[in-house]
Amino acid sequence: MPERPSTAESSFVDRVYMLVRKIPRGRVTTYGAIAEACGSRISAKMVGWAMNMSHRVLPPVPAHRVVNRKGILTGKHHFATPTLMQELLEREGIRVEDDRVIDFDKLFWDPRKSI
Repeated sequence: MPERPSTAESSFVDRVYMLVRKIPRGRVTTYGAIAEACGSRISAKMVGWAMNMSHRVLPPVPAHRVVNRKGILTGKHHFATPTLMQELLEREGIRVEDDRVIDFDKLFWDPRKSI
């Protein structure tokens, strides 16, 4: 049986999910930007962990909109198929080539501005 997260971890993950749900359709952000907006820049890996677990959460979390700091789809392996993350982004009008978001700087959404 998986270990249950501590209260502090649960609170952090809840904040992560709340912010990720705010990412507008057709925009992306990074693990680090989400972590910083949640008060802990060094917790980018924890944001990645939360995104990996988000497929089981309701209401849904658009984890496909969270990429690494270079716009690379590093989390794609945690989706049902290896191409699903890219397909979901493309359905929103985001172009992806070689697992990298095209025009990443223009499509970047800063979660700190939504708090």
